[in-house]
Amino acid sequence: MSDGKGDGALEAAQAALAAEHAAIYGYGVAGGRVAAARRPEATAAHHAHRARRDALVRTVRDLGGEPVASDAAYALPFAVPDAAAAVRLAAVLEDRVAYVYSDLVRAAEGSLRRTAADALREAAVRAARWRGSGVPFPGLAERAGAKAGTDTRAGAATAH
Repeated sequence: MSDGKGDGALEAAQAALAAEHAAIYGYGVAGGRVAAARRPEATAAHHAHRARRDALVRTVRDLGGEPVASDAAYALPFAVPDAAAAVRLAAVLEDRVAYVYSDLVRAAEGSLRRTAADALREAAVRAARWRGSGVPFPGLAERAGAKAGTDTRAGAATAH
């Protein structure tokens, strides 16, 4: 997953890695509260994010950086007391991942850009499945929300 294009690609890859760390944490919470019928979907998403995280660690190193470490814990965007909230959380996690991958698509080129576009698409599909509907421009819709005062970036989930 190399072929970046300098510091912009490294910075975007680091942001994507941080988003994957946050998504893995969030799926740990969501997966424990989601209804049994959707638990395999949460487990598959958790595994997909772990695989993306591992690939991004290698990418960051290939680009000459030191991979950002996972925080011990992340603040969730809202309380997750039940299965309905767990589904909402899963959709938000995917939106946040799509947001940062849209930046990586813009910053990278070659195989890294293709990989980032694939990751963005996968996150958008998972978000649509969790939400029951999609958004017209995944990754960009979240950016519009951030400009309107609703920060949906993965980095907005802060460590505690």
